[in-house]
Amino acid sequence: MKNDLLLWPSYLVIKIIDFYQKTISFDHGFLKFMYPHGYCRFYPTCSEYSKQAIAKHGLIRGMIKASWRILRCNPWSHGGIDEV
Repeated sequence: MKNDLLLWPSYLVIKIIDFYQKTISFDHGFLKFMYPHGYCRFYPTCSEYSKQAIAKHGLIRGMIKASWRILRCNPWSHGGIDEV
């Protein structure tokens, strides 16, 4: 029971990311038609990376990893494959 309460914040953040992906994401949502070959320079996309990092490392550490990934996503970055 105690572990279930600790997982709720992570679950909630992952569901918020899911909502973002299904609505306004250029790589996942209904705006994908604007960039049919993808928009993100990295694989997996930043939002998918964030979900994987939170699921694997927990909310705090996962958010730190996701924030670092988002900071690296800029016009001067070469991108590429970036596993969690």
